[in-house]
Amino acid sequence: MRSFKLLLDIMMGAVIPIVVLQWFSGPLTAPVAYVVSALIPVGWVIADLLFITKRFNFITSYTGISAIVRGALAFWFVDGLLFAIKDTLGIVLTVLLFGVSVAIGKPLLQYFLIQGLNPPGRGEERALHELIREPAILRRFMLGTALFTVVNVALAALNFWLNLTIVVDPFGTETFNQQVAQVNAIMRVVSIPEMALLVAVFVYATLGVYRALPAEPGKSPWESDFWELMRRRDEERDLAAAAGGSASPDTARKAMTD
Repeated sequence: MRSFKLLLDIMMGAVIPIVVLQWFSGPLTAPVAYVVSALIPVGWVIADLLFITKRFNFITSYTGISAIVRGALAFWFVDGLLFAIKDTLGIVLTVLLFGVSVAIGKPLLQYFLIQGLNPPGRGEERALHELIREPAILRRFMLGTALFTVVNVALAALNFWLNLTIVVDPFGTETFNQQVAQVNAIMRVVSIPEMALLVAVFVYATLGVYRALPAEPGKSPWESDFWELMRRRDEERDLAAAAGGSASPDTARKAMTD
């Protein structure tokens, strides 16, 4: 089911819009084909949020807002320099959100982890926030978010340059749509290593969280139940506190296993 959903995401977000621009600019007329191609991924994201996923959290809210912005921009009919600026605004929005989060010390990457772990209650969510705020762990999330921001700055520059040099015909012509499709295809390919980087920095930051938790013998962090490890961590801290703070976490962990 997940693989089918991923296939749908790729088709609706990348393949079908490019096909519409490339092959339907004549039958639909170029302006209509342009708007339809821009609204297909927007409509898919909104339909996914409302009728398929039906989950509203930080990640889905960010995705939904980005889709609405892209949908609104689709009706700004420009070409040349203004089109290059318009088509890059989505990436600029990402840069601003992630960059500001690093500047204020609340890296956005941590909220992806929190939503992914889905805390079962407010107590667990509060404990997870406290764990992430530990300096060594927070540094990982700051570094990962900053690196992702820098990569998106480069992507924004590349997207702007591609549009400026490739999309040179006037808006409303078939050749304009074909040139937009060409840039979109290039950027979809470029976005593959970007997503790989996002996964890599996310894993790097998440490993920092797991290293702060007690390990289960014979299991990798990914095989263990995260909230069970959090419960064991709290028990170790309670044992250390009961010992007047003289017991180290390693000593408390040994006491629990004896």
